[in-house]
Amino acid sequence: MVEHIGGARLRVTSVSVALVVALLAGCSWGAATPAPTGSSAATATPSPTPVSATPASGTPTSLVAGDDAHAALATSAALLEAAPVVVVAPAGDAGAVLTAASAAVATGAPVLLVADGVDLAPELARLGARHALVVGDVATGDLPDDVGTVALPAGARADALAAATGHRFGDLVPVSAGDESAAIRALVGPRPAVLVTADEAAADDAAAPSPSATPTGTSTSTDAGPGALPPTAPVVATGVLALADGAVPPAAAATVRALGVQVLDVPGGDPRASSATVQGIATAAPSAVVAFGETFGTPEMLAARTATARAGAELPGGGQLVFPTVPGQPGKKYVALYGTPGSGALGVLGEQDVPATLARAEQHAAPYRGLTGDTVVPAVEIIASIASAGAEPDGTYSRKRSVEDLRPLVEAAGAAGQYVVLDLQPGRQDFVTQAQGYEELLALPHVGLALDPEWRLAPDQVHLRQIGSVGIDEVNATAAWLAQLTRERALPQKMFVLHQFSLRMISERERLATSHDELALLIHVDGQGSQPAKAGTWAALRHGAPAVSWGWKNFYDEDVPMLDPVQTYQVQPVPDLVTYQ
Repeated sequence: MVEHIGGARLRVTSVSVALVVALLAGCSWGAATPAPTGSSAATATPSPTPVSATPASGTPTSLVAGDDAHAALATSAALLEAAPVVVVAPAGDAGAVLTAASAAVATGAPVLLVADGVDLAPELARLGARHALVVGDVATGDLPDDVGTVALPAGARADALAAATGHRFGDLVPVSAGDESAAIRALVGPRPAVLVTADEAAADDAAAPSPSATPTGTSTSTDAGPGALPPTAPVVATGVLALADGAVPPAAAATVRALGVQVLDVPGGDPRASSATVQGIATAAPSAVVAFGETFGTPEMLAARTATARAGAELPGGGQLVFPTVPGQPGKKYVALYGTPGSGALGVLGEQDVPATLARAEQHAAPYRGLTGDTVVPAVEIIASIASAGAEPDGTYSRKRSVEDLRPLVEAAGAAGQYVVLDLQPGRQDFVTQAQGYEELLALPHVGLALDPEWRLAPDQVHLRQIGSVGIDEVNATAAWLAQLTRERALPQKMFVLHQFSLRMISERERLATSHDELALLIHVDGQGSQPAKAGTWAALRHGAPAVSWGWKNFYDEDVPMLDPVQTYQVQPVPDLVTYQ
């Protein structure tokens, strides 16, 4: 859903995901004032009951984008159901916005900005606003007539803020240009700092001090002055977490802090990308999320990603993305042994027992760590179903290893921080059916899937007489099933590998579905023989390929010669997955 609030510059998108925001009630300020000595209790004047904003109930996952004025509107719409008191300032006036932010955190009121093309009236009516603290140069006609106003200048100090709001304030904090959002995010009630621009603070320093000035700008009064706002009691929007890729627009940041909402920085906009963001969300366990930035995708995508991060399970190497691409942070590469447990004839993986296999995988990965700034993760690619010369009892020409046969290596690899890929050689059975047979293992966070079309037979074919192949529709159906499993179980992203050494092995490869956010697709080039021949296969398969990652295989016996780690990483682009067979 896209809503336009006060102009086309605002984009608010949201989707209901069964999220609930609980309201933590403000403290009770409605007690009666004690009667003066010698008077009747009946003549005592009760203290006015403070008014409070009401956080939204059932807030959906929301995305906020746009300039500061429109982002302020969107944040109010996302987080609040009602607000009898609001704070209003002119857009583009940093000093006014800083003053408004300090007042907002003290009173628990949202900050809205007056700007060309922005109509505040609909949002004020929705909130039920009856009182506005107006900071800076705001014209009378910018607010509806039924909203009472209290005026403050930009750069107002603690005593003036206290007189207007009835709340205490902390020390004066100068804020440099460009640091407004960070300073506002650091505000904490019930006595927030008084934020002023660095220029305003410098002007104070240049002026002669008044002998009667209040030290450090700290408020000494809690009595609101004549014509002040009604008493207010801030509330906390529980269960809400704000995500930010970059700076939160200052006025929006003020509303977030006014409601006590934590802000978590998510560089790149994918909360699954790093261990810090995953654990931050898992610890907060939010029931609702509001995200600031253009990089968070759709509300549906953000809701699914947040659910995955909230589950907390991480991949080997950290985070929940197979190949993270966060600016300023390392990516990941993988080095794997290939084969099946207990059989050295099918690859180096099966030449030793489980502990020795994991140790050997680590030994293969270690030399690569000095060749890249990325995190190098050791891995095992396990042949789960093995192409067979005979039909097998089910006629599939595929001997399927049982889940229990594979479990010791799969679980030990996970415990050792190694990734696992299950490789399917299905014979005359389809890939989807075979993959479903290993659902129990694929439901583990550190286990991905590989399809080996060389061993996918047509009904009249036999292994080693023909090279198998698969149609793209079957590949896409398998990917869709795996993506659904991953999404429904809130699992980290899964590696989805397609083995290939000739173009004919995957028909219509250009139609490969690459949009599954739950999967990291990789084409693994399996050519063997001389290095010029392998380089030719690599170039041919990459030509016209979909947008995927790439894998390279080193064969101990078949390559002439086999590349060492330095030579392997001279292949361009540098392979994301290197396997040894």
